[in-house]
Amino acid sequence: MLLRSLACLGLLLAVTAPALAGPTRPVVVFAGSAAQPPLEVAAAAFQAKTGTPVILHLGGSGAMLNQIRLTGLGDLYIPGSPDYMEKARVLDLIEDAEFTIAYLIPAILVAKGNPLGISGLQDLERPGLRIGIADPNGVCVGLYAVEILEANHLTHKVRPNLRGMVESCAKAASMIPLNQVDVVLGWREFAAWQPDAMETIPIDAGAVPRLAYIPAAVLRHAQNRPGAMAFAAYLKSAEGQAFFHKWGYLTDEKVARELAPRARIGGTYTLPEDW
Repeated sequence: MLLRSLACLGLLLAVTAPALAGPTRPVVVFAGSAAQPPLEVAAAAFQAKTGTPVILHLGGSGAMLNQIRLTGLGDLYIPGSPDYMEKARVLDLIEDAEFTIAYLIPAILVAKGNPLGISGLQDLERPGLRIGIADPNGVCVGLYAVEILEANHLTHKVRPNLRGMVESCAKAASMIPLNQVDVVLGWREFAAWQPDAMETIPIDAGAVPRLAYIPAAVLRHAQNRPGAMAFAAYLKSAEGQAFFHKWGYLTDEKVARELAPRARIGGTYTLPEDW
């Protein structure tokens, strides 16, 4: 574990050091890959607009939080849900101000054309169905998947069908295009990442206990606080929000609530011990 941590530290220093030597200090961002496509486009547009480079480190929100703790690097933290922002707050790693960038809606993802005729959560009980989720111990969308299964008393029926718990949203979104599973319990927004390969089956509104949002906060040890604030503000601007709209994300809380009127937005969920 120590060698792995030192290797990660060396890699991060190698990535950031050349940019730090230039005339403009970059904004170093640790982000959950739930927002990877729009963040990559927004980072490039922000650099073109302001001249300030944005270095994105993407992965599971828990893994990114661990990297922040281990390395002491980073200017901005953008996890895939408020669960991990709360962990960062408890660790006193972030400043008080928090930006809400976009909302995330739990959904069922299937191959394009829905060849197995999946219509809802009840179909996840089918014997032999291959189901994928992200690791709930370190990835936001995996935590929400477990919360949905537990809330709807489906865990013992669906768990035998699980075929892997991957370590990031990006990997969860790729499981169907790679034919690793038949179904992914993930974010509605995944379908926009590869629309020719997969589609969304909505979860009944009453079966969704909680919706997520993507928060952003400046890290207390930020070396480029003005740049971090500027990039977070850019993500909240009309131009920044347009990138999220393009990739199918909702940025209006009222619209998000319409998909699950009784669901909470935000808050935290404690993973049951047997997961």
